[in-house]
Amino acid sequence: MRITTLSLIAALAAASQCAAFAPAAFVNPSAASKPRSGSLAAPAPLRSMSTDDIPSDYESEDLTPPGHPSVAVDTDEEDAVLREALKSELLVLSSATDRGMFASKDESDIVVDLVTQLEALNPTADPALKCDGEWDLTLTNTQLFRSSPFFLAIRSALGDENKQIADNGFELHNRATSISRIGRVRQMIKDGEMTSEVDLEVGLAPGLPVRIKGTVVTTAGVRTMAPETWELTVRGTRVTRSNVPFLDQYLDDIKVDLPVGDFYATLLGSTPVSSLKTFYVDESIRITRDEDENFYVFSRA
Repeated sequence: MRITTLSLIAALAAASQCAAFAPAAFVNPSAASKPRSGSLAAPAPLRSMSTDDIPSDYESEDLTPPGHPSVAVDTDEEDAVLREALKSELLVLSSATDRGMFASKDESDIVVDLVTQLEALNPTADPALKCDGEWDLTLTNTQLFRSSPFFLAIRSALGDENKQIADNGFELHNRATSISRIGRVRQMIKDGEMTSEVDLEVGLAPGLPVRIKGTVVTTAGVRTMAPETWELTVRGTRVTRSNVPFLDQYLDDIKVDLPVGDFYATLLGSTPVSSLKTFYVDESIRITRDEDENFYVFSRA
């Protein structure tokens, strides 16, 4: 990929995230050398998973249903009790591991197993069409911020040939912001649009009790391409709800929006399209995977 593409992506990341993320990296440069613990291992895709170590609850044909290579639809009413038990265990692990960020190896393995079982027990046909509403990110096997369309677009723009560059960049970003805190991460989906909100707290200096707060808001268009598949096109990003005097009113009233999608279109000729696949949704939770098979478990707010 041309160097202009990489330069654009780096500039977009710096411009849109500096208000919330950058201070921590400059205040404590040593933080970049300390990896944040507990990232869950990425599981294999559901449709190509090995059946050598099938969970005891189900036989291999239940986990890879014939005729459903992408998304399973479980119509057995007796499975409702099992689904509730799996979801309860998943939520307990979410709380114990801070949404997966500090999971041990054993906990990571359990989470992957629970997610895989739930995807095979999906009770909803056409899950991508049944996701309207407000959702809180409950658990993931990657960095929390990667659920945002802003970062999904960066990954898509770099393409598979530069996947390692994307992964390295995301990990460096994660380490550089390790003394900041990511609060609530949520998505609002309605009428073909996704609004992603990530609440942040960034320390001004090590040991000082003063922390800058803000919410990074990113919007994206959503197109349903298959029963489980969305295509996301990032539109814009901005920072709101700052606790800095005067700045909060300015940001909320003026609503300064960085037109990320237009920048991509102008400089690269097109806006990157990100693919998301929802393999499980019911009245309370949703499990969605990105193009790298990272999973995001959301609870309905």
